[in-house]
Amino acid sequence: MPARQSTGIARLDQALGGGLLPGTLTVVMGATGIGKTQLGVSYCQAGDNQEGERGIIFDMTTRGDSQNQPEYAQRLFNWTFRQRELVDQFDPALVWAAEDIRSDYLHVFHRGGRRVTIGDMEPEQWQEFKADLMRRLDQTIGFFYGNFVHGVRRAVIDGVEPTTKDADSFQFHLFDYIYHQILRKEHDWLARDLFRVHFRSQEQMVQQHAYDHQSIGGMLLYTSHEVMLDDLITRPIQSGDVLSNANTIILMGRTRDGNKIGRALYVAKHRGSACEDLILPYTITDNGIELTDE
Repeated sequence: MPARQSTGIARLDQALGGGLLPGTLTVVMGATGIGKTQLGVSYCQAGDNQEGERGIIFDMTTRGDSQNQPEYAQRLFNWTFRQRELVDQFDPALVWAAEDIRSDYLHVFHRGGRRVTIGDMEPEQWQEFKADLMRRLDQTIGFFYGNFVHGVRRAVIDGVEPTTKDADSFQFHLFDYIYHQILRKEHDWLARDLFRVHFRSQEQMVQQHAYDHQSIGGMLLYTSHEVMLDDLITRPIQSGDVLSNANTIILMGRTRDGNKIGRALYVAKHRGSACEDLILPYTITDNGIELTDE
């Protein structure tokens, strides 16, 4: 098995028995403003030391709220994002040149102010939205595949907004595709999805740029309705809930001690590894997330 992936936070790695398991899904869940995006950026940055390449961030925000990923990256790590922009016509052959494809961030919806549940749309609007999304899908595949063939081994999906049921959210439809049909797909089959009828002409390059998809870690940052950590810990998991398919679940929430409000996290699930069964308080400082045992 490939080496465990550091979160970039030593105390959290310790609580996880040495870090996250590549080839699996980690879900980080908590309310807006609790620190999920800072954790995601820290995880991406840690890839620079471990794999020689930082991780990538795929932003699914639709309602106009900035996740502040570029600001956190710059302030905490002096990391200036290379943002990939959607174009009218995408040439899949661009993936072979790192200077053309290697990027840190893609936002697929351009903060269009769309709602996130299928029920918010009329059937005609839903069909139109799906058609629009399919036109963007080749660039989504190109973003992930193009980074993976140049050494990236970790991906964060951010901006997933809360709904009553995951199945009602088109963000989860897209996430399900990304996780199962991109992150967990063998490299040559993903290349077939990207190049389609031109795969044969690209097959030699595909083999020259082979990578092991089991070495890629995926982290989903999931905004919850629940704010308090106790409520997150007791939150029921529904059938089909993304949490039921995650290998690792990290809950981040508010705590209350008398008249003091704090923050703490809890590793609720970590299959295939020992982990600490502790609630770990943390603060957010100019240096990012800092865990304590007090």
